[in-house]
Amino acid sequence: MKNLAKPLALAIGLALSTIAVAGPSGHFDVKELDKKTAPCADFNGFVNAKWVAAHPIPPDRTRWGSFDALREDSLDAQRTIVEQAAKNPAGAKAGSIEQKIGYLYASGMDEAAIEKAGYDPIKPQLASIDALKNPNDVAAYLRDTYARGDAVVFRFYGSPDFKDSSRQIAYAGQGGLGLPTADYYSKPDFAKIREAYVAHIARTLQLVGVSAADAQVQAKAVMAFETRLAGASLVPTELRKPENRYHYVSIADADKVTPHFDWAAFFKAQGADVTDGFSLSHPKFFTEFDKMLADVPASDWQAYLRFHAVDSAAPYLSKAFQQEDFDFNAKTLNDQKEMKARWKRTLDAVNDGMGMALGELYVARYFSPESKQRAQALVDNLRTAYKARIENLEWMSAATKQKALEKWASFTPKIGYPDKWRDWSGLQLKPGDYFGNVQAAGKFNYDYMVAKIGKPVDRTEWGMTPQTVNAYYNAQKNEIVFPAAILQPPFFDAKADDALNYGGIGAVIGHEMGHGYDDQGSKFDAQGNNVNWWTDADRKAFDERTGKLAEQFNGYEALPGKFVNGQLTMGENIGDLGGLNAAYDALQMALAKNPAEAKKTIDGYTQDQRFFLNWARVWRGSIRPAAQLTLLNTDPHAPAQFRAIGAPSNMAAFAEAFQCKAGDKMVRSGEQQVKIW
Repeated sequence: MKNLAKPLALAIGLALSTIAVAGPSGHFDVKELDKKTAPCADFNGFVNAKWVAAHPIPPDRTRWGSFDALREDSLDAQRTIVEQAAKNPAGAKAGSIEQKIGYLYASGMDEAAIEKAGYDPIKPQLASIDALKNPNDVAAYLRDTYARGDAVVFRFYGSPDFKDSSRQIAYAGQGGLGLPTADYYSKPDFAKIREAYVAHIARTLQLVGVSAADAQVQAKAVMAFETRLAGASLVPTELRKPENRYHYVSIADADKVTPHFDWAAFFKAQGADVTDGFSLSHPKFFTEFDKMLADVPASDWQAYLRFHAVDSAAPYLSKAFQQEDFDFNAKTLNDQKEMKARWKRTLDAVNDGMGMALGELYVARYFSPESKQRAQALVDNLRTAYKARIENLEWMSAATKQKALEKWASFTPKIGYPDKWRDWSGLQLKPGDYFGNVQAAGKFNYDYMVAKIGKPVDRTEWGMTPQTVNAYYNAQKNEIVFPAAILQPPFFDAKADDALNYGGIGAVIGHEMGHGYDDQGSKFDAQGNNVNWWTDADRKAFDERTGKLAEQFNGYEALPGKFVNGQLTMGENIGDLGGLNAAYDALQMALAKNPAEAKKTIDGYTQDQRFFLNWARVWRGSIRPAAQLTLLNTDPHAPAQFRAIGAPSNMAAFAEAFQCKAGDKMVRSGEQQVKIW
């Protein structure tokens, strides 16, 4: 099912701050460089323009670049695993993850059975919605729906307590919107999208037998309903702040916010161990939710819940539902030209439902212990470099430095894959029932999450699968995590020179460390608690520097008249700047131990130059304008072309490497130059 129950922080990329990158495809080919473009004028163009021109966006994607090409390689590897599992799952060891993955993937590829089922799988749920008469009925329906692992209206999840990271508590946060952010419901820029959304809602309802006339009425009711929720919702820039994501209350106090919604009854239905309290993270939202329970007619609640029941299930139903889902969410919002191949969509479902189980099979086949050891050495080198940068900060007092170094010392690096694998023995799947299997996996994962509420935090657990081409930092665990799929060529290649490795995976490692000291990660201490470890003067100096970085990115025009949001992308930009500086320092330490390599040029380029060339190559790619517009409003990562130039333009080492002069576009000097970590 479309997972509206996942943590709000994860949904918008906050709790797990990521790099969202991928690297080049092998050793650096200087023939790809655009010699007509001066590196000091447009470094991204110099490194990437020729490649981008020669590699148009495939019709089943909204963007194409280094990241996408590497992810495609990972998908091909995963496909080999799941297709092998699906050949004869009944013949696999009973209850094994191979058998369960085989059943799930095979059922998703059985188009004939899916077509025959139509929307029969959700008819019982639609009948339950038809029977709703009053607020008590709606509240009961919500309790039951969440207990099945299919959330609507708000998000519910377990996560470490912001104030005591050793314990897992429950969080309830805003949600329930079908459009990307709250702004889409009010700003004039999105008027056409709102019209298209209402039409999409109506068409979706008609697919389950609602007449055209009634579907129009219900669609307008859904839009009005969501517009009210949006009016009480925070936008992504506000959601980045920890103080806006945590509001611990007792159950009795929560009931005062929502007198028409009984939280004790809700937690009991979920099987959640919530006795002393939980985080009602967005009180304004829940105040409005409660008012809507009382004053929105049952027929409008039915329209809203009916549409979202169908919309959530659409990717797993017959072709008509899949097509409608694609037409709006992929084509209208992001201008994707064609639907992804069936096997890719089914593989997405496998990753959603059994991603860590697939990861166990993935690392056994594709990731060696030697790769993990080599990556550990790079992490150690980057840690040394980052420590030195903290110690040498001229703008930070000794008292705050001590706390920053305590946090540095307690970083937990996780490399490749978890030390222990999850038990899947309780998940029951069967052949030929795609929707049922997806639903079973969703409930199994939901119950797994709920069972951890009220328990000590398991700091060995991962929040990303090994086959994911990415990396992340988790502030509440103070951990930096590097999945197997990113720890291999071309990010890290034992046969490549140090410059490429440090400009690739080295910068990724530094980036993730940098999240511990970005504008929001810096609000968590060495143990992962949301406490202030800064002096007032140091925080003021930090804010002045990060403010300059926000101004820098606010000046980047991604689309005609549409600029990057420097506040929304602040954390990632700080991670890039600190991480690239630390990776450069680590490269210099490595070269100091190997003077012969330090002086060597390869294809006419020095080690320093190759370091920056590889950094920029990480960000090569292009994106459809509609998709870029969506990301400008939702994504905490700046557009790739600006990440290629943003951090280097603040580094004297870059200007020196390419003999840039004051006044060149790639040189920020004086008051414009941003130095933080």
